[in-house]
Amino acid sequence: MSGKTYSPGYIVFLSAVAALGGILFGYDTAVISGTTDIVSGQFGLGELATGWYVGCALIGSIIGVLLAGMLSDFLGRKKTMFIAAVLFSISAIGCALCKGFTSLVIYRMVGGLGIGVVSIVCPIYISEVAPAEKRGTLVSLYQLAITLGFLLAYLANYLILKGTSTAEYWRPMLGAEAIPDLLFLALIFFIPESPRWLEVRGRRKDNSEEWKALREPGILLAVLVGSCIAILGQFMGVNAVLYYGPTIFRDAGFEDPLFSTVLVGVVNMLTTVIALLIIDKVGRKQLVWWGVGGMIFCLLMIGLYFLPTTQLPTGFMLTFFLLYVFCTAISISAVVFVLLSEMYPNRVRGLAMSIAGFALWVGTYLIGQLTPWMLGNLTPAGTFFLFAFMCLPYLYIMWRYIPETTGKTLEEIEEHWKRYNR
Repeated sequence: MSGKTYSPGYIVFLSAVAALGGILFGYDTAVISGTTDIVSGQFGLGELATGWYVGCALIGSIIGVLLAGMLSDFLGRKKTMFIAAVLFSISAIGCALCKGFTSLVIYRMVGGLGIGVVSIVCPIYISEVAPAEKRGTLVSLYQLAITLGFLLAYLANYLILKGTSTAEYWRPMLGAEAIPDLLFLALIFFIPESPRWLEVRGRRKDNSEEWKALREPGILLAVLVGSCIAILGQFMGVNAVLYYGPTIFRDAGFEDPLFSTVLVGVVNMLTTVIALLIIDKVGRKQLVWWGVGGMIFCLLMIGLYFLPTTQLPTGFMLTFFLLYVFCTAISISAVVFVLLSEMYPNRVRGLAMSIAGFALWVGTYLIGQLTPWMLGNLTPAGTFFLFAFMCLPYLYIMWRYIPETTGKTLEEIEEHWKRYNR
């Protein structure tokens, strides 16, 4: 444990600044949902090309997470966040001004690099400056910021669509990300480097020590388990809802799918506030048990709505859709970044979280690419039933392998994994 300590108010400030990266993560991820139809129509995209437009940023995210661990361990957490902020600026301005589809894809991939980097370094930074008893709450600020980014993207899409006369309304939708990014970029200058990174960096003689440490049975198990929950979480329907919400609502018979998507964003953000308040009291695993159980039930009800043999009102589907978002936001969405940021030892945290983050973004990419195919070939009902089934292995791994980390210091959590080395 580093001897460096900060006042409670200053720790909240540091955590809030790092959490701003989550707003950019959320905005960049969700804004795509309002631009897909117009971009596809303007550039004459087929089904596969539309999937590529949605998924290209995720390729950037995959590359970003692979680089993030090494960058944050070599340059430090603060400089790595600065690099991510610059990437977001290039992406937002480039998307707003690009000349054609190829350049649009390139700038979307640059933004994806930023997403991948902040998804690793921001939770790490918060976990390293936060005291054990408040770590869950403070790291959850990052997830809250993600949901705020989702909501801002949905609202921006809705307001720009209703209030603009330009046919290329996707340009201001994508370009508006520059506004929160400039705030993030400016505030980074006012935070210090992570004291835990400074301590580890000071005694590290060889960067290859991290790779050697990954061969230790306990650390290897922690990395494998973290990677499993990261990738499985994507196949439980979360990002399919975020990327293709308007399409799903339109297919379900809703007259104003974008407004329904705004409701999703509101529920997502408000529920995350609840999760933030209780995560250090209820515990990580309890939230997962109850939340994922509710997700399974809601997914089954949504699948039932889409069955051709049922004739249910749209209110039935909207109710269970929003309840599903509630269950997701209070469980796996709130918990995943907390767990991944705290379950690895200090000496390998950046590298280990990059590996788990790589698994997360591979899963996200696959969902982004496969969801249109699943909706078309498995039918919406079959797609949601599959999401419900994928919740089961997630629950098993959480029960069998993941320790309860609530209230424990990072060093105490490290001792749990060391038991497997004996």
